[in-house]
Amino acid sequence: MREFVIFGDSTCDLEKSLRQKYGIEYVAMNFSVNDVEYVASLDFDQRSAKEHYDGMRGGERVFTTQVPKNVYYDAFKAAIDSGKDVLYISCSSALSASIKTAMLVANQLNEQAGEERIYCVDSLISSLGQGYLLIEASKKRSEGLDAKQTAEYIEKIRLKVNQCGTVESMEYLRRAGRVKASKAFFGNLFGVKPIIISDIKGNNYAYKKVKGASNARVAIAEHIIDAADGNYETLLISHADCEQDAVLLRDEILKKAEFKEVIFGLIGPIVGASVGPGTVIAFTFGKEVTLEGNE
Repeated sequence: MREFVIFGDSTCDLEKSLRQKYGIEYVAMNFSVNDVEYVASLDFDQRSAKEHYDGMRGGERVFTTQVPKNVYYDAFKAAIDSGKDVLYISCSSALSASIKTAMLVANQLNEQAGEERIYCVDSLISSLGQGYLLIEASKKRSEGLDAKQTAEYIEKIRLKVNQCGTVESMEYLRRAGRVKASKAFFGNLFGVKPIIISDIKGNNYAYKKVKGASNARVAIAEHIIDAADGNYETLLISHADCEQDAVLLRDEILKKAEFKEVIFGLIGPIVGASVGPGTVIAFTFGKEVTLEGNE
């Protein structure tokens, strides 16, 4: 059995210490601000998180791109040339078309190798939901599964990763086309907070509104506890430059259930461009997602 490399991308929002702990690599997307292009580093190497989110608060538009084809090719080929297989777990295909490029590159390299060496899995989620699946893949690798077996396992469990969060403003999601919601939903958000989940197709779906940040935390906590279905192993919370809000959400959830592990993550520049500063999202493993959002 060959060893294999696990890749995510710039939407997985795993901090460096977790990537190192679990042996996870990632292929980078790009983004641009004021006609200056940057590599979408999860560590904000070229442009700090504060600069990124303060710029957005000040009205800067952030434009994002998919993972370039040559980036996939170079990363996947280097792994194969070193004698290893590849498992790539992508951002939801409903939010990014990058996996289509990845699959084209994988097919090309698999054909050159004369056998299947690269496996691509659509996570049907993003941010730390995607990050959770990458961590689970790493654990399965440590248990002795090969790349194909691990890919099959991730495909089987991916819809059991539940997301629930809220944003400071729906404008970023609406402008980026990264949310499904009724037209009436956008009509009046003054003083209320949208509650957003990930649906069965991997779309962000704004399914209800509540009044105020405190009620939003309660609504998210209730959704996460119900979704966990008694499985209180890991709670993941990502935030867009609003750490205190993330802590308050964690505390609200832990009032209702004692999760064994809590993982925090700063939302990276790609997801951040779509959700905007002030976003906070919780994730847990549990019930299978069955709801499909309707506009």
